[in-house]
Amino acid sequence: MSRPAQDECYDHPSYWDLSFRSETKLEADFIEQACRKYVTFPCRRLLEPGCGGGRLVVELAARGYAVRGFDNNPVSIDYLRRRLRRRSLTANLHVQDMTDFEFPEPCDAAYCTFNTFRHLTTEAAARAHLVAIARNLVPGGIYILGFHLIPLDAEETSIERWTARHGSAKVTTTMRVTAFDRRQRIERLKFSLRVRSGSRDLRIASEYPYRLYTAAQFRSLLKSVPKLDLLDVYDFWYDIDHPLKLDNQLSDAVFILRKK
Repeated sequence: MSRPAQDECYDHPSYWDLSFRSETKLEADFIEQACRKYVTFPCRRLLEPGCGGGRLVVELAARGYAVRGFDNNPVSIDYLRRRLRRRSLTANLHVQDMTDFEFPEPCDAAYCTFNTFRHLTTEAAARAHLVAIARNLVPGGIYILGFHLIPLDAEETSIERWTARHGSAKVTTTMRVTAFDRRQRIERLKFSLRVRSGSRDLRIASEYPYRLYTAAQFRSLLKSVPKLDLLDVYDFWYDIDHPLKLDNQLSDAVFILRKK
């Protein structure tokens, strides 16, 4: 049976994470590679802000890391606790805002790989997040930050659709740009999930504002956070041997930032 959408997508972390499940191993492998390449000491303590349902928290905890994750959605954190318990894994989890956090023990590396950063829709919020990241990193630790840049000639309307399956569950995700304002530096993205599993047919839809960044705008933001240095930039192919140039041609960006 089918019912109309009532909850937002992030209130269904199992389906949201399934939608991006195919990226998990690639991202986790890159996090390990970046730690080996850019950090001069062994990385054991990892931090994920905006961890959602925790697909990377679970993967990296299973690889033996001490992971701390937080999100402002308690539904996601509760789901992640159950998920870790089922697999006999542990992680430190918190319901926490991305702009103001401080934990008792600093981490060796932090990561936020796929556009969560762009939920911070003002310059002040984005800067506060980066300052908090620096505060929670040991000197020489790195922040792996991934999000879409907007090339100067980018199309202002787009739609993407993909399907993910696991067991009997099938999730079809449609992402559509519903509004785009370069002057205000905001675009609105609507995510529509259709979940089919056995007799269940569930439709969920949510729309979120995201901050827009050109390469120059992100460079300008980084200049306001002197504790973090930009080391290299990659794209979503995660090829650790081939860093890229940060310019107006790059759209899928993964930044390696290091605390001084």
